[in-house]
Amino acid sequence: MKSEKVNLKDKFELFKEYWNPKIIGELNGQQVKLAKLKGEFVWHDHKEEDEMFLVIKGSLKIEFRDNTISLNKGEMYIVPKGVEHKPIAEEEAWVLLFEPANTKHTGEVKNKLSVENQEWI
Repeated sequence: MKSEKVNLKDKFELFKEYWNPKIIGELNGQQVKLAKLKGEFVWHDHKEEDEMFLVIKGSLKIEFRDNTISLNKGEMYIVPKGVEHKPIAEEEAWVLLFEPANTKHTGEVKNKLSVENQEWI
């Protein structure tokens, strides 16, 4: 498989929907995804996988049962496996996600925001 240069801004301009990650790369069993976020997501966890959030544009809060962290453009956070969390973006935020390819979008939680088959762009 040939590797290609990826322009994140160009990729973000290919979609409008929120909470629907798009795959832009894969390496060593991990996927690199882009997502536009706005509003509140659902409480969920990933039993066996860590999940990395890197804010490209805007800001993001990640709520945990005992605290909340705030991320701004250029900041990242890794949610450890098994930790219940809920991302919130008051305004549109662009994030890069890095997680194992087998990670379910909302863990074991089924919700109207759950995406079963994420697409490559």
